[in-house]
Amino acid sequence: MAIRSLFQACLLTPLVSLAAANPILGKIGSFAETQKLADPNYGPVPGQDPLFNSYYGKAAPFPGYLRDVVLPTKIGPPGVDDQVWQNLLSAEWVIFDFYQQAVEAFNTSAFVAAGMPNTTYQAIQEIRNNEAGHLRIFQNQISPTSIKPGACEHQFPFYDPVSFLALVTVLEVSSMAFLTGLVQDAKLSSSQAAMLAIAETETRHEVWSLMSIWKTNPFGGPADTVFPYANQILDTTNAFIVPGSCPKLNPVYPSPRQGLPALGATSDTTSLTPGSNIGLNFTDPANQPRFAPGKQYYAVFFHGVTNISVPIDTAAWPARPIRVTIPRNFETKGVVVAVVADCPGAPTKEAVVAGPGIILEQPAALAVALI
Repeated sequence: MAIRSLFQACLLTPLVSLAAANPILGKIGSFAETQKLADPNYGPVPGQDPLFNSYYGKAAPFPGYLRDVVLPTKIGPPGVDDQVWQNLLSAEWVIFDFYQQAVEAFNTSAFVAAGMPNTTYQAIQEIRNNEAGHLRIFQNQISPTSIKPGACEHQFPFYDPVSFLALVTVLEVSSMAFLTGLVQDAKLSSSQAAMLAIAETETRHEVWSLMSIWKTNPFGGPADTVFPYANQILDTTNAFIVPGSCPKLNPVYPSPRQGLPALGATSDTTSLTPGSNIGLNFTDPANQPRFAPGKQYYAVFFHGVTNISVPIDTAAWPARPIRVTIPRNFETKGVVVAVVADCPGAPTKEAVVAGPGIILEQPAALAVALI
């Protein structure tokens, strides 16, 4: 369940000096200039301008330097899918800043010295550019009657090229998982199609990471993992946001937000592959689950298009750790998403009492290294 543990690391370790919420390089647009983004025809157009692919500067590309909220320009009810797109835009600011901070912190030589191909830095810049395009696409999907969220300040737990690339793999595979949930939240077929197109791009990023960086077979089986509760995954990215740094007019992120206890694996975990027995670690001391006496709870593992529930013993927790075996039925492919629920299968988001945790299966050794 590497992603939650890694997210918590940005708050708990000092190894973030290269990416400690540094200001974005280059000019930062004014509030007035940012309001021009309300016009969908303003600025370069993703898919039509090479900026979103082949710009190789360190300074943030358009619209990444226009970081204020964009105010509504019309009065009326919100668009049918505005809340979904607002959530996705807020998440995209996190992802864009992650790549932008890496572009600013490193260079070609840094990746070569770490044993990576000499094209790695250029690829990171191109992914950064793609993410800038996503910002603009998501802004344009939000109707003129709703706020377009601005950027917060972000802090990430990477301190060298290798730790950055490890986090790339986890974030990209998580993006693929939460987009399968957001597609289910969207009501319009045009929104669903746009999200599918974005998910395909994130998949290309992940395939590059697996093949070029980790020299791993990129094939994840016949289907990537479907997780129905996208906001639960999005909520994990709040650990990257510097408290108090978000624009005051930003909507709650994600909305609605459950604020579930974080789920990770205990430090004695030696394997996260199917069939491994692991201890569950609720990593935020200030947000712990509450288990009702005598009630049966389950670890629910989502993989591919199915899920498997395993009963867990919570009676002696926290004096005795909760242990569970990852279903050996799963292939060691792709990603497994785990939650703790009060009902088999976690049929509703309200049934989830902790999590989610992302279990990276490719490369499996990286998942354990990130605990």
